[in-house]
Amino acid sequence: MTTGAKILVVDDEKSIRRFLEVGLETQGYSVLLARNGKEGVKQAADHHPDLIVLDLGLPDIHGLEVLKKVRESSATPVIVLTVQSSDKDKETLLDSGADDYVTKPFSMTELSARIRVCLRHSINLKDTPVFESGPLRIDFAKRSVTVNGNPVKLTPTEFDLLKALARHPGRIVTQQQLLKEIWGPASLEQAHYLRIYIGQLRRKIEKDPAVSGLILTEQGVGYRLNLP
Repeated sequence: MTTGAKILVVDDEKSIRRFLEVGLETQGYSVLLARNGKEGVKQAADHHPDLIVLDLGLPDIHGLEVLKKVRESSATPVIVLTVQSSDKDKETLLDSGADDYVTKPFSMTELSARIRVCLRHSINLKDTPVFESGPLRIDFAKRSVTVNGNPVKLTPTEFDLLKALARHPGRIVTQQQLLKEIWGPASLEQAHYLRIYIGQLRRKIEKDPAVSGLILTEQGVGYRLNLP
């Protein structure tokens, strides 16, 4: 378990702030609290938390605006708490810079799991020439991939797609993010390209039944690189 990390909770409901404060401190985290968006933005700038838990329904500034302000100067992982549950709403959150989301009502167990993933896999690939997790190894400089030590031959597009997922390991990457990064802004409506390449990539890196499920589909939202 990741302990000692500093987590900023931004929520206007006192009962939820208290619930999260007690639950997170019990797990060894240091917790900062903010009651509204302005306070959250200031605390994020002043205290540089390791992760932010952000409620969307704030009384002064909408949570998306808080997220955008945080993203102007920080890559701190942000998990959004939301009552919205449509695929489009989720996609908007992720495209706006959220790392993950939890739909209200939620359990402490679920939120804690999402926090651990975000903290564990908050990496910078510019400083990480080789990505390794479980059976998967990606050498970004050599553009090579192995699964359980066996080389996997990928096309340039397949490699770029896997690299984009590895940049956010364990977290959802939306269809729009992937289309824009791999094929450019003009391809945002071409989701069928993405489905075809994801299928090809899966067949190659999940050829061994023992390593199936490396790439998970978040239906209607995007894809997630599933790591141990």
